[in-house]
Amino acid sequence: MIKISIIGYGNVAQHLIHAFMQNPTIQIEQVFVRKPEKVSYLHPSIKVTSDWSQLLPSDIFIIAVSDDAIAEVSSSLPLKNQFVVHTSGSVELEQISNHNRRGVFYPLQTFTKNKTVDFTTIPICIESEFSADLEILKNLAVAISEKTYIINSQQRKALHVAAVFVNNFVNHMYQIGSEICQENQIPFSILESLIAETASKITNLSPKEAQTGPAKRDDQRTIATHVAFLESNEMHQNIYKLLTQSIQKNEQEL
Repeated sequence: MIKISIIGYGNVAQHLIHAFMQNPTIQIEQVFVRKPEKVSYLHPSIKVTSDWSQLLPSDIFIIAVSDDAIAEVSSSLPLKNQFVVHTSGSVELEQISNHNRRGVFYPLQTFTKNKTVDFTTIPICIESEFSADLEILKNLAVAISEKTYIINSQQRKALHVAAVFVNNFVNHMYQIGSEICQENQIPFSILESLIAETASKITNLSPKEAQTGPAKRDDQRTIATHVAFLESNEMHQNIYKLLTQSIQKNEQEL
């Protein structure tokens, strides 16, 4: 039985709590949250507190708060020689106070409130200072996920940047596409099949192999037509030009 305590109650914390509650090999000892009424739905066996002095020893303390708050929160933990990890993709392990043993438990996924995810498919990236603690993290990750990776802080930073490109930036492209559709009385849903196929191809092709479109073909007439169409929105036009140039440069390097 792995005993854990969770500090924080944002999107990541909520999804982790749900995943941990489904596994009989994990026991949630405590949840620390500033407003205990937010977690009133939790099982009565889980102790909820907003008082640092009430925290009890645990196998793992998981800090699931905003990146900027990790250092301060870890310094506020009154217990010593505990195993304390954060869930951030971009914060170094060393940001955790050295009053305790330090580690990282980073689920590589986008989390949205009230949107259920299947944790068994989510890669869990782990890091620790000591081999014994790494084994604890492995056991915790394997309990909820089929994909566990030992990733150091520098690799995790690179992974987080890559994730911003393939997730956050791609989603912003969806937003731009949606705006163009709305402005021209076209339902955005008409693009759903295209979006699904584009994402699906990456599971068995490299991104280079999957690339299509006028930039890859160097179809200058179509590119010029698109650029002219976007004249009313300079930001969209600049993004189109920049991405087109990036794709063409990538093709030239093949």
